[in-house]
Order: sequence, then C-alpha cells, then structure tokens
Amino acid sequence: MLGIALLVFREVLEAALIVTVVAAATRGVPHRRVFIGGGIALGVLGASVVALCMGFIEGSLGGIGQEVFEACVLLTAVVMIGWHVTWMSGHGKEMVKEMQRVTDSVKAGSSSVAVLLVVVALAVMREGSEIVLFLFGMAAGGAGKLGFIGGVPIGLACGVGLGFALYFGLLRIPIRYFFTATNWMLVVLASGLAASAAGYLLQANLLPAWGNQLWNTSWLLSDGSIVGQAVHILTGYVARPAGMQLVFWIVTFVALVTGMRLVSMRMAAKRCCAKPPSHSAVSTGATRTA
Repeated sequence: MLGIALLVFREVLEAALIVTVVAAATRGVPHRRVFIGGGIALGVLGASVVALCMGFIEGSLGGIGQEVFEACVLLTAVVMIGWHVTWMSGHGKEMVKEMQRVTDSVKAGSSSVAVLLVVVALAVMREGSEIVLFLFGMAAGGAGKLGFIGGVPIGLACGVGLGFALYFGLLRIPIRYFFTATNWMLVVLASGLAASAAGYLLQANLLPAWGNQLWNTSWLLSDGSIVGQAVHILTGYVARPAGMQLVFWIVTFVALVTGMRLVSMRMAAKRCCAKPPSHSAVSTGATRTA
C-alpha cells in the first residue's frame, strides 16, 4: 500500500503543482475556475484515452513513441505558458488596478486563461496516464486490492493537499507584487518543462547529450526525494543534468524574459501615447493661440 501511495502522490504532485501555479497566476481573471476545472476534466479524459492507446504510442516510431509523445506534451505546455507570461507582462498593471478597485478584472484576461486551460489539461493528462499505466503494472505484478483501496486515496489526498498549501501561500503575496511573482514562477516552470522535454528526446536518442553529466548534486538534493521531486517540477532541477537539458532551460528562460520585456516596453509606449494632454499644457496652448 505504501508503494502505491507514494507512486500516486508523486504523479498527482506533479500535476497539482502545475495547476496550482496556473490558478495563482490567473487570480482575479473572470471565469478562471470554469477554465481550470474544464482543463482538469479534459486532462482526466485525455489520460484515460492515452492509457488505452499507450501500447500503440509506445510501439510507434520504432519504439520511441512514448518519449516523443512526452516531449511533445511538455513543449506544447511551454508554448502555452510562454504566450501567457508575455500577455501578462503587458496587461498585469491594468489587472492590478482593477483588482484594487474591487471591480471586474480586465475582460481580455479570460482569453489568457483559455490558453492556460490547455496547460492544465496537458499536465493532468500526462500524469494521469502515467498513474493508470503504473497501477496496471503493479496489478500485473501481484499488488493486492487492499493496497489499491488504501494507497490510491492516500496518495491523491497528499498530492492535492500539498498543491493547496502552495496555492494559499502564493495568495499571501501583496497584490502589487503578485503578478510579477507568479509570472517569474511560470517562466522558471516553463524552462524546467523544456529541460524535461530535452531529457525525453535524449532517451529517444534524437538529440546529442553535449555532456551526459555536467555535475552531480545528489549529495545535496536527490532526484528521488519528495523535496527533489517538487523542486524538479517547479524549476526543472536535475541532480545530474546533460548539457542539452541545460541548453533547453537557458534558451527557454532567455526567450521568455526577452519576450516579456519587449511586450512590456511596447505596452508602456502605447500607454504614454494614449495619455490625454495635461491641463497646464492645454491652458498654455490656448494662451498661445490667443
């Protein structure tokens, strides 16, 4: 039972942490609960379909279908998160002002949440399908019904509970810093997902490693520990990373930060151009005309 509980906890934790960051990052956006709930429901449905088709997926592409599928899911999530953080870098200030006035948030924010629905669905689908496959494997290996009856609910409850703890911790951030903080969390999260995608492509021998082990920090934080797993999910931490994984992480991070700054500068320029002339400027102009 303990083994099943730990397995379910680990997989649920991965999905829960991603959903938590997405939920916190869309605080105050209209209909976000509908979008996030819909993403979770689609993810569960997708996980069931993927689990049923995993034999075909794994056997396709010369036996590397599962690795390619995992990499594609992760890279799609990176693109969706990238779209959101660049959008938020231009609209975050308006959303803060609206939330401080206790009125409806920026209406266009719902389109950003619709994009993150895909991120939620992909996270739940990926981890859900792995849970189903692992549990089938354990059942085939002789795990008893009692282990499933006790282990699955315990693992599920612990994973979801840790996700809620992180969520309520994020909500304690002052609102004027909130969107900046969650945007940076999403940038780091996307960079980690890109590095994980590189890891799957390395397993499939589709990319050069550029160094199989740049360093080894297992003595400080093991990949197999619960803390190590959480840090891996949120940042892409690997105790023994390959060079290509580091390249994917850095390129994604730099690309997203650059995109955020460019959009922020463009939006700032638009706001300056859209400002009406000041009263003193109007009065001076009127005097000169007279």
